[in-house]
Formats: sequence, structure tokens, C-alpha cells
Amino acid sequence: MNFPLSFTPNRENKPRKAGQTMVIDKGLTCIEAEGMAQDAGDYIDYVKLGFGTSLVTKNLQKKIDIYKNNGITPYFGGTLFELFIVRGQFNEYQKFLEQYGVNTAEVSDGSMFMPTEDKLNYIKELKKNFNVISEVGSKDASVDIPIAKWIESIKAELEAGSQKVITEARESGTIGIYKKDGSPNTELIDTIIKNFDSNQIMWEAPNKPQQAMFIKMLGANVNLGNVATNEVIALEALRMGFRGDTFFQFLPENLKQK
Repeated sequence: MNFPLSFTPNRENKPRKAGQTMVIDKGLTCIEAEGMAQDAGDYIDYVKLGFGTSLVTKNLQKKIDIYKNNGITPYFGGTLFELFIVRGQFNEYQKFLEQYGVNTAEVSDGSMFMPTEDKLNYIKELKKNFNVISEVGSKDASVDIPIAKWIESIKAELEAGSQKVITEARESGTIGIYKKDGSPNTELIDTIIKNFDSNQIMWEAPNKPQQAMFIKMLGANVNLGNVATNEVIALEALRMGFRGDTFFQFLPENLKQK
């Protein structure tokens, strides 16, 4: 911090296991990526090059190197993985990761149908050479996944070798762990919290009310993903209690105004 304000939560320095922030890059220029990495890089653990943008991003290697040189782990969104899989090009997907020096792979099945056994086998195979993050949940709002299936899938993917499981919400925050209006699916979220170590879960929370909800529920060091590139510092302020939504969250009781 620029000044040691009292009564603020402790935040681990990078590389950290808790309180990670995953930012979604939907098409930043290299100049924009450099600026974000330099000014907000301390608060960013992962940058996901969203959906299939890495296939049409000019100067892709330069952007990847910008992130890596600033202590940020870049990786390609799960939709890219699915684009290769639906075409039967799993080996080519791995070559693409290797070509650009990307050491983290996201495995998802949000856009296409994929048998559970196949998804787990992809995780097991990829973990031999990459750090694997997987995602549970569909991008199709009409697909209703029972809560028991969410729990079963998260458990199986962690056991298969996924280091973290992302809970689907899309960049709009209106699907998966949220309802169409962006409000939380509290029963689903509560059940996931009861069944897993919070460090194993990356909650997609693109909108401020969603971020504030998780900070209030699980503290400043909750893992949050799909954060907009221009909201990184604002999220860190939210984590620290420097915004109205979490203003009283970390103060002692005698300083809280009733």
C-alpha cells in the first residue's frame, strides 16, 4: 500500500495460493497489456486470453511474454481447448501451447458436449506436461446442471489432476453460479463452499456485487476470476475494504457504525 492504513486484511505476495485474481483479456493491445501488467500486475495472478482470441491476436507471443515478464501466468480460455477437441485435434492443441510457451491449460466443456470420462482423461493427459485448470458449468443458459452433478464434477476433476476448478459464470455473470439477473444461486454456491477447500475453487465474478458478496462470505483472500482488465485495482480496493461495499468489513466492532 502507499500508506500503512490500520485494520486492513493481510494479502499474500505472489506467488500466492489464496486470494488469486484471474483477469480476462478479451483483446487488449500489447500497449494496453503492458500498462496493465506494470501498474496492476501485483494484483493479477492469471490472465486468461478469452475464448478463441489467441487464434486471431496479432503479436500473440509478445503479449504472452509481457505477462510472464511481469509475474503473471497467461493461459488460453477453455473455449480454445474445445475448439481443438471438437475438431479432433488434441495433439495440435498441446503443440499450440508449447509453441507459445504457455504452461497452463484450461479444460472445459461449456460450449460442447463432452463425456465425463473424456474430460477427465484430457485432464490426466495434460497434467503430464502442463498445469491444469478446469471449469465446471455450461455456457448455455438452457442447460440445468443439478447441484449434485456440480459437486461430483468438481471432485472428479480435482482428483484427475486439476489444480483449481473454475465455476462457470461467463464474462456477463448471468449463468452457472448466478441466475439470469446476475443474482447468486445461493444454494449451489453454499453447497460448493461446504464441500471444498476454498483455495481449490476459482469463482467467476465479473460484476462488483458478485465480487463483494464473495469477499463478505469468504474474506479478502477468496479466488475471483473473469475480472475485467480495467477493474483490477478496483477489485483490490474492494478486497481491502476501501470501497463502500466492504467499508466496514474488516474494522473492529467498536469502529463499525450501527
